Amino acid sequence: MANKFHNPKTVALAGKYSLGAEVPPNARVLFVSGQVGLDAKGKLGAGIDKQCDLAWKNIGQVLKAAGMTYRDIVKINAYVTDPRYMTAYREARARYIPKEPFPASTLVIVSGLADADMKVEIEVVAAK
Repeated sequence: MANKFHNPKTVALAGKYSLGAEVPPNARVLFVSGQVGLDAKGKLGAGIDKQCDLAWKNIGQVLKAAGMTYRDIVKINAYVTDPRYMTAYREARARYIPKEPFPASTLVIVSGLADADMKVEIEVVAAK
C-alpha cells in the first residue's frame, strides 16, 4: 500500500499541499532534521533563492541515503525569516515537488533561525 493523501472537499485548500497524509502499516518512516542553505563545505548560500535551493538539495541527499526520493515526502515544515521570502520558498519547493500528490505542509514566518544570516529552514517526514 502506498502513502495516501486526503483533501476533503469540505475543507478549503489554499495552495499546493495536501490536508492530510496517511502512511501505510509497516512503512519505513524517515524524519529529516531541519535543513538550511549550507553547501557541502558548510558555506551559507547568498540570498534566499540560493538558500532555498541548497536546503532542498540537502533534503534530497538525506532522502537518497535512506533509499527514498522527494516523492516519498509526506509532511513538510518550513520556516522563513521574512514574509517576502514566501514566494522564493514556494518556487524552490515547486522545482523539487512539481506535481501531485503534494505532501501535507506548514509554512511559518519566524523571527530568526540558529544563525542570523539563515533565511530558511525545512524539515520533512518521508515514508516508503
